[in-house]
Amino acid sequence: MKSIYRARGFTLMEMSVVLVIIAIIIGAVTVGRDVYRSAVAERISSQFVQGWILAYDRYTTQTGSVPGDTTLSGIVGGATTATALCGKDLVDEMLKRGVTLPDGAAEGRQDAYVYQDRNGIPQRIEVCLMAVSDWAEPISSSGYQGRVRNVMRLSNLTPELAQQLDQRLDGRVDARFGRMREVGRQGATSGALVADAGLWSRHEQSAAGANVDAQIAVVQAYIKMNQ
Repeated sequence: MKSIYRARGFTLMEMSVVLVIIAIIIGAVTVGRDVYRSAVAERISSQFVQGWILAYDRYTTQTGSVPGDTTLSGIVGGATTATALCGKDLVDEMLKRGVTLPDGAAEGRQDAYVYQDRNGIPQRIEVCLMAVSDWAEPISSSGYQGRVRNVMRLSNLTPELAQQLDQRLDGRVDARFGRMREVGRQGATSGALVADAGLWSRHEQSAAGANVDAQIAVVQAYIKMNQ
């Protein structure tokens, strides 16, 4: 005698439990990614960026001048703000003075650091030392003036990473104020202080759009040096 089995579907309760479990898994993955990116930002900030700030300070202490300044003008690269020290020239200038550099992308490429954006695409931060002539600083309670300041330029930062570094260096996120500013906006503090003026100019989907596998748009930042 054959047994007869009655087909049985999922109950509403069972489906609800399954959906809750899926939501928990997705949430855990998202939180895990956020924690990972935060840890990467902390490592870049504390080991790479701060490492270069300390290397610059050691250079000035040991030599009595700033990198590349053979004229003792106090300006990185010489008497004008048009010269930037980057790549091999920057690494060689620091090493020949006995300055220890932070670990970078490879031996001889201590000026670079490779990380992944939120889409898993590799990005390469590159460091340059230079001077800008329009670093806005307050001269009164209501006015600013552009001054020549030595800076470290960081290229290829995702907006998320730029904001995390900004928060760690300045204690708040603002692309115009503080020690870290977005390239092109270092002299913009004299403009109207509208609500969103301090946001970094690009966001995570500027380049990617609907393509989640695309490379994230990047920004550049200046960090003012101590001398």
